[in-house]
Amino acid sequence: MPAAPTDLFLSLTPERVLLAITAAGLECRSLCYPLNSYENRVYEIELVDGERVVAKFYRPQRWSREQILEEHRFLAELHEAEVPVCPMRMLPGGSTLRRTEHIYYALADRRGGRAPDELDARDAERLGMLVGRMHNVGASHGAGSRRRLDADQFVRRTIGWLESHATLPTHLETRYLTAAESIARAADRCLQRVDHHRIHADLHVGNVLYRDGRLRVLDFDDMAIGPAVQDLWLALPGRDEETGRLRRHFIRGYEQFRHFDDAGLGLIEVLRGMRLVRYAGWLARRWHDPAFRTGWPHFGTPEYWEGETRDLEEQVEVISRDESPPSRHEFDAGAPLAGDTDLLDNSDYFWDWEEE
Repeated sequence: MPAAPTDLFLSLTPERVLLAITAAGLECRSLCYPLNSYENRVYEIELVDGERVVAKFYRPQRWSREQILEEHRFLAELHEAEVPVCPMRMLPGGSTLRRTEHIYYALADRRGGRAPDELDARDAERLGMLVGRMHNVGASHGAGSRRRLDADQFVRRTIGWLESHATLPTHLETRYLTAAESIARAADRCLQRVDHHRIHADLHVGNVLYRDGRLRVLDFDDMAIGPAVQDLWLALPGRDEETGRLRRHFIRGYEQFRHFDDAGLGLIEVLRGMRLVRYAGWLARRWHDPAFRTGWPHFGTPEYWEGETRDLEEQVEVISRDESPPSRHEFDAGAPLAGDTDLLDNSDYFWDWEEE
């Protein structure tokens, strides 16, 4: 597939990064090193006063200016409500967003810490409290230009792209598309059961920063209008008894600030299926980027698509067995969620996930 230069960061050398920061009205030193990110380009920069900032350069053609500003407004509202996030800096000139050539960029203060290796009961409850507060802010205003987490946006657009670009092996195409459309139909039915509002939408533990006993949520790049449970299951994606116990603690913390609708628990396996389709589509759309070829060398092989097809078909079976939503009483009883426990790992779900 030919490269799409306007979708890449070919002009973004360290020198141009520093020039962009200077053009935004900030004096910086010649220190610029990249941070882990595949979708965007993110750099740590040192200003002349010794302060460190993080510069985020958005992948071209992904979000419009208004969509990016919706992200920034949500962060500003959360910061104003004292929810621990990393808001974007107001730049000289009165905006949080600037552009260099065809690439939008923004700055945030650097916050130290690390992603937790895993969540224990105490951390799950504290994260639930944080998410409950975040969702109170999320439900207070709309975000009209942001995507809605639904089957059309997150499944059908993806499979349409895969079809139009002849991405799937011929012998697997019908099976894969049939399974994906089954998940889309299940999402059409189930997502109507619960309210939708602004959510993080990509809240895995890699986007949680832990320092000095405090949790902070990072990277709102994928914020969407969706159900609250999306920000629960990605943080605790397992299907085993221990995950059920941790979800109880998460909900207990969440409900100290906001009611959690039990109907959302019945969406987890549908959302998991949607995530699988969208993740494969994300890799396919970005495959012209050399960084993706390095990061996912197995992508696109017959073996890769055989595994993806099998996982989707198994997910359809899980969803069909899981039509009645689990209640928190089942969680309280310690019942494991439907399905096998080790079908998939973190890299199957999470953008930019890197194992240590």
